[in-house]
Amino acid sequence: MSGKKDVRGPGNLPSDARVFIGRRDELAWIAGEFGTDGGGARLLTLVGVGGVGKTRLALRAAEAAREAFPDGVWVVELSWLRPGGQLPLAVMEALRLADQTAGSVIEALCLWAGDKRLLLVLDSCEHVLPDCAALVADLLAAAPGLRILATSRERLGLPGERMLEVEPLPVSEADALFVQRAAAVDPALALDDTARERVADICRILDGIPLAIELAAARLALYPLEKLHELLADHLGSRLDILAADQEGEGPPRHWTLRTTIGWSHELCAPLERLLWARLSVFAGTFTTGAATSVCAGGPLPADRVAGVLLRLVRQSIVLRHPTDPERFRLLDTVREYGADWLRELGEEEAVRLRHRDHYRHFAREACADWNTSRQVAWCERVLIEHADLRAAVDCALAEPGGGAALELAGCAGFLWRNCGMPRDAQWCLDRVLAEQHEPGPDLVLALWSRGAVAMNQGDLEVMQAWGERCVDAARATGDPAMIRAAAYLTGGYLALVGRMPEALETLAADSRLLIGMDWRGSALVMNSLGVVYSHMYAGEFDKAREAARVTRTSSVRCGERWSRSFVDAIVAQMDAMSGDTDAARRNCRAALTGHRLLHNTFGLAFTLDILAEAETAGGDGRFAARVQGVGQRIWELLGRAQMDSPQQLAARRTREHTLRTRLGDETYEQAYAEGTAMSYDEGLDYALGEAGA
Repeated sequence: MSGKKDVRGPGNLPSDARVFIGRRDELAWIAGEFGTDGGGARLLTLVGVGGVGKTRLALRAAEAAREAFPDGVWVVELSWLRPGGQLPLAVMEALRLADQTAGSVIEALCLWAGDKRLLLVLDSCEHVLPDCAALVADLLAAAPGLRILATSRERLGLPGERMLEVEPLPVSEADALFVQRAAAVDPALALDDTARERVADICRILDGIPLAIELAAARLALYPLEKLHELLADHLGSRLDILAADQEGEGPPRHWTLRTTIGWSHELCAPLERLLWARLSVFAGTFTTGAATSVCAGGPLPADRVAGVLLRLVRQSIVLRHPTDPERFRLLDTVREYGADWLRELGEEEAVRLRHRDHYRHFAREACADWNTSRQVAWCERVLIEHADLRAAVDCALAEPGGGAALELAGCAGFLWRNCGMPRDAQWCLDRVLAEQHEPGPDLVLALWSRGAVAMNQGDLEVMQAWGERCVDAARATGDPAMIRAAAYLTGGYLALVGRMPEALETLAADSRLLIGMDWRGSALVMNSLGVVYSHMYAGEFDKAREAARVTRTSSVRCGERWSRSFVDAIVAQMDAMSGDTDAARRNCRAALTGHRLLHNTFGLAFTLDILAEAETAGGDGRFAARVQGVGQRIWELLGRAQMDSPQQLAARRTREHTLRTRLGDETYEQAYAEGTAMSYDEGLDYALGEAGA
């Protein structure tokens, strides 16, 4: 969830500034199958060999269909996934669902999608084909308004599936693609009749496969067109002729064309370029030069040469720059697969994967150690950007659950994911690692604390209590006062949530030195104080609550942390609203919304929007209050549980609605509320912040 306004409506469809060439018939077929109102076929699968252009075709078709899907077009990239049950989590994250329930992820997805009209693009299903087929069947059964556009090397095999086999580009379109890519490499390239004949012959040799054409065009940085044509005709052409002869005159399978082209590109690479290409294949998502150096340097490839070799691979289109962040790089799926095969041939796969694991282990440990600082928001953004690789590293570590790396990495990642709006990922890794027996120590305390905090977010109080008790025992075994205080957050929080306020205050309250260190323990201590504020407020002790809030806010500002500070701002706004000070409530809600948005804290946003709606209902603009109520309810949907199923909060929402209907009239209220629910995530937050700050 980005802090930038999404001017294109709901969804995460990426922008692509490149000119799209050809495919008019395919685009028309897809549009016809879906229908202009999104009421046609429910599952379309684009099938074809790697590199034939399935992804770009799917994204272009999805862009053309946006208006038919008021709940958005959402793309789920699956090429980095492997079988093992992570597919539903990947879909949930792409949909920006910060689901806080404790049940099945698939059930949560089906429940959320049940009344939506949206298009889901599942890209590169072949990696997890059985998982995809099972999930798609469940989703289509649960959500009549859902349409799915899948890309795969083979069909999903479901009833009612419509399939389009994506063919290579015809001659004229293949030539146009080559010329376009060639102009980007060599703007001075002149195309006379002879040059055009060479281009046409190159595209014929490459069988019109777009990725093969792009790889070949990138070689114009090293060779003139005449030499490139000669190399392809002599080396690639002869190999494909041999393959064709082996098939008794039948045309060579197209995947041979692409793989042979990639192999030809591989041969033209210098030895260090091949080595880096192979080692880069362990990255699941995007990566920086620093990450590439940390993971891939060694042996004949010294650290100080990685950056230069990486740039040479970029110039050859083996490695691509991220479209919006030029400091980050990525490999296309087919190119990554070739590199992974080569890495296995070199006998380096395990060693490089362990270096990858240890790089992200260090990253997660550093983020936890620095969390309670002014760099908290920056760490949150990095956790989101590095999510695919952090999850791959956790998966690698969990393959040996008895090892120290698994407990440390899962504990750190679980803490970060819980605080960055991905509680399901946190639950996934923590449940796996905590199923094993571990020696007492700081890593165990962090893992137990994080698991209990996830249960708190999910409102699963019995589970929270059980993990809290285990965390207290583990903390006491360390003898570390800060860890013992941190564990009190879980037990005290449980007592507060079940209404045992005096016991909660006794458990949570301690000396006011909140910032013992800057790491996760410091954050837990600030959260303890947050529990004190909450407990005093619901005990009716407003003076004590405001004083505790002042101390907590001062401490948070001093160290620069935003997570707890934003909740304090929201609770103070709630007290302002209860005392009738609407202006103060608006100011504090605005501060809370800004902080929660920076940290992608969906629960915090929904909680604060309810407070803002309450304040405006009591003493402000009724139409604005109704719209904010709609915006807030849309965000509660992302959590899977409206008002966290709290009877008190649900009753407050019904009371607000009754008051606003009485003041505005039913028709005006319903219109304003509908306007709020129709806003996208970012539009709704921009609206609430703009009006609240006016």
